[in-house]
Parts: sequence; structure tokens; C-alpha cells
Amino acid sequence: MRTLLFVLFALLSLPAFAQGGDRYDNARFGYSISVPAGFVGQGESDNGDGQHFALPGRAITLSVWGGWLDNFDSEVAARMAQDATAGWNQTYQAVTPRWASWSAIAGGQILYQRMILLCDGQSYAAFRAEYGVRDRAEMDPVIEQLAVSLRGSGC
Repeated sequence: MRTLLFVLFALLSLPAFAQGGDRYDNARFGYSISVPAGFVGQGESDNGDGQHFALPGRAITLSVWGGWLDNFDSEVAARMAQDATAGWNQTYQAVTPRWASWSAIAGGQILYQRMILLCDGQSYAAFRAEYGVRDRAEMDPVIEQLAVSLRGSGC
């Protein structure tokens, strides 16, 4: 009974931004992602590859973008290496031929990045969230939603 009450409490106390929200569709690369409620777009980039989102009043950011590539595995490895060079200590990674996800920690901050190979095999879509370690419990369901919703269109 105590466990049931705990589970009910946990479900009812999920943050509002973990539910609902809008969808961002990128015309240049042909991908979409569900943007969690509360996140505010900062305007699409000049070259149309993506957009940054912020959660007002919180040190939580979300970047979404697409890009061209020669080889998906090489691009993923290069991105992970950039993070390591920047001082991020990787805590998780999963890499497949069509998608990759990893997380890392540095100075009380967490990053989570996911990349997917798009239908044409020559481009990718990605998102990256950065937030404080203290926000992890709130952000875990948000990250899960983002990972599931990042999709190429027309595949």
C-alpha cells in the first residue's frame, strides 16, 4: 500500500513541462520533435537547420538541429570526442546504425544528446538538452519524450 501511494504521488507530481507542448517541424532537413510545454523557442537559425529553446526562469536549455554528413558513425564519434575535449565526462552511450544517444556530466551540469540518421542517409537530426544535476528527476521524463518524438518525415 505504501508503494502504491508513493507511485501515485510521483505520477501526480511530474513537472508540467513533461506533458503537452508543441511540435517543431524543420523544413530544411525534414524532421520533427515534440517540444515540452513551457519551453520557448528562440527563433529558427538563419540557415534554417534548427532552433534553441529555453525554459524561462530555469537554467535548462534545449537545442534541436539537422546537418549533412558523410558517415553517421563518424559524425557521432566526432560529436562525442568534442564533448570529451570540452570536459564532459560521459556517463551513458548507446549507438546503433540509425541512432545514437549519450549523456555526460561536468561541473554540476548534465547533457543528453540524441542523433538520428534521416531517410536520405546523408543527413541527421539531433537534440541536446543541458540542465543542472538537481533537475535530473524532473528532466528524465522530458528526455524520454524528446528521444521518442525525434523523427524524420516521410520515412
